[in-house]
Amino acid sequence: MPERAMDDPAARSAPHASPGILIIGGGFAGLEAAKELGDAGLGATIVDRQNHHLFQPLLYQVATAALSAPDIAEPIRKVLRGRASVQVLLGEVVEIDAGTRSVRLADSSRLPYDYLLLAAGATHGYFGNDGWATIAPGLKTLADARSIRSKVLLAFERAERTIDPVEQQRLITVAVIGGGPTGVELAGSIAELSRYTLARDFRNIEPARARIMLIEAGPRLLSTFSEELSAYAEARLAALGVEVLTGTRVEAMGETWIRISGRVEPVGVHLWAAGVAASPLARQLGVEVDRAGRVPVDANLEVEGRPGVFALGDLASCPGPDGRPLPGLAQVAKQQGRHLGRSLAAHIRDGRPLQPFVYRGRGNTAIVGRHAAVFEQGRFRIRGGLAWLAWAIIHVYLLVGFQHRIQVSLQWLWRYLTYERGARLVSDDPAPVPEPARGNEASRSRLGRGED
Repeated sequence: MPERAMDDPAARSAPHASPGILIIGGGFAGLEAAKELGDAGLGATIVDRQNHHLFQPLLYQVATAALSAPDIAEPIRKVLRGRASVQVLLGEVVEIDAGTRSVRLADSSRLPYDYLLLAAGATHGYFGNDGWATIAPGLKTLADARSIRSKVLLAFERAERTIDPVEQQRLITVAVIGGGPTGVELAGSIAELSRYTLARDFRNIEPARARIMLIEAGPRLLSTFSEELSAYAEARLAALGVEVLTGTRVEAMGETWIRISGRVEPVGVHLWAAGVAASPLARQLGVEVDRAGRVPVDANLEVEGRPGVFALGDLASCPGPDGRPLPGLAQVAKQQGRHLGRSLAAHIRDGRPLQPFVYRGRGNTAIVGRHAAVFEQGRFRIRGGLAWLAWAIIHVYLLVGFQHRIQVSLQWLWRYLTYERGARLVSDDPAPVPEPARGNEASRSRLGRGED
């Protein structure tokens, strides 16, 4: 439905069309599908446990104090306000009943459906070591980003308050587990934060001496990229002071340590970027899922053996041109949502058969640090400042909301010129620091004077 519908009282009160279309998830896939169905004037309901759409590719910048949470989030109702036939509900789906064609929410209410679009995304996967989740948080939501930001900044604050140099170094040692794009971006951004921003703010510690470990079990970083770009990324991270450990497995971890390949390292902050698992809702469909918990779909994105039920985005195991499942990328989810919304609208209105989804790859990119990135599309590869500029332009363009594009562009420019990061807020109270041992008068005196 055109955007002017939001100003048309008649359009606002228009009854929802039948059949009922239920979309679970307001991420890239769900939101794009809702837009297309709304533009076609079809009745649809989108339900999400958050009231906002999150631009996940920039979530690591919230976690490392480069951006604020509102910069990369937009209320779902605001995005869809011009589509009067689309209803937005805040709620958490806990059960899918394929037999009655309905879903149950956490408050025990039920929503029926004729067509179900499951786009609930993915969560963190710890390869069977779920106990690690409380020690090494992953990065999927704004709450995760805020938690990581507080965890990192608190480590430096606690190090500032202790006089034991060994404990100081442990506190400012960060272990990032996983050498994919998220891990690479996190490690590089934390290294820049400590060496360029925090280095000017502390008196009793030297943040520039923070130890940032990037731990990858595989033979190289960025395994989905070419070896050439992988080697470039490793070299750039090393120039930032990141300690890259490939071929290294995490065997165990505790609050103050991590055991990797047989040796124990003292650690102040653990961060998880090694694996993801599809939303548990995928198993509610009663079909066999793959190792990552993803639902197999056919060429039309329909779940095998479940007519009228579709899976999209990170939750779907959708074969690409080479037969392997498409990667969990924002561009994949957006294209799937847009395609299914249009295809389903034509099917319902005009009786046309559902159309197969064809993914059109627009390249794979990862930022490695200040004005450095890698980009690859087929045999076309670029790296360095040009790739970084392309990454910035693409991500600003993909942000939902014109005001976010302006805000993020200005903040990036300011950060580039000044090395400053404005969102350095700690939301948790600092933990108590043990009293210093008597006898170290020099250290205690320096701590008390607060000298530069």
